[in-house]
Amino acid sequence: MTSPLPLSLFTSAQQNLAGRIRRTPQMDIVLDAGQTVTAKLESLQISGSFKIRGALNTVLSLQSEELAKGLVTASGGNHGLGVATAGSMTGASTTIYLPRNTPASKIEKLQNIASEVIVDGDVWDDANNLALEDARETGKTYVHPFADESVIAGQGTLSLEILHDNPDIDILIVAIGGGGLISGVASAAKLIKPDIKIIGVEAVGAPTLKNSLDAGKLVTLDKIRTKANTLAPRQSAQVNFDIISKNVDQIVLVTDEEMQASANWLWRNCGLGLELSAAAAIAALRSGVFTPPVNEKVCAIICGSGSDGF
Repeated sequence: MTSPLPLSLFTSAQQNLAGRIRRTPQMDIVLDAGQTVTAKLESLQISGSFKIRGALNTVLSLQSEELAKGLVTASGGNHGLGVATAGSMTGASTTIYLPRNTPASKIEKLQNIASEVIVDGDVWDDANNLALEDARETGKTYVHPFADESVIAGQGTLSLEILHDNPDIDILIVAIGGGGLISGVASAAKLIKPDIKIIGVEAVGAPTLKNSLDAGKLVTLDKIRTKANTLAPRQSAQVNFDIISKNVDQIVLVTDEEMQASANWLWRNCGLGLELSAAAAIAALRSGVFTPPVNEKVCAIICGSGSDGF
């Protein structure tokens, strides 16, 4: 990227989404060691995750001719649900490509709302290649899950809500898949509160952006080794790498077992039904891979619903 995203990009996205999505609540959670963390509950969002923010903001920006061609994307599940929901809200047909590691529950949900669901490829990158080919051959409008300015702007509306409702937050902890969520959240948060710290969390089995930052350039993982499929692209994109390089203070890694334990804990103690990736931010705290300074207020984004904690 040659220039930072302006705050107006995020406020415009917030205006676009107003009245169309939920302003999700924030809830204080006391962890095992007595630490209080504020949780932003995007698991209660329309379509089941934060993904509707970026998907709908993008779809609302399209011309009628682009909508008429139909929408196509690839997803680990949540972005597909966001695009399918946005399509149903705007009257556009939707084709969703999913890798074979997508949970059966998300495939079923998508089959109920998308025009067409195609399950093919081992991981998201494979499904994405098929979606891009479909767009080239049919003229459908492709909606990228993370490497798109309007998607990033939509995800960044989370920071506007969090810091409006809770301006004393010092640290935001954000799960990372392709990087769209943390790109938007970090950009918007730093514009509002430049000294806020942004901590990213990836799966040990899919350290896509941590490895890229360590290498100083985009890298492609040779293999994905996590069950948290929504955190598991083999490669991010340059736009996300550039934003994260500038705005994210640290990336930590959590294991599948730590995410599973935290998903179970959040179900038992808070009644939150989450997928593994949505427990990643809390797992970073409970496992000790990130320990915030004493007296700093922490907000963890709970990014999506699911049944992994049941």
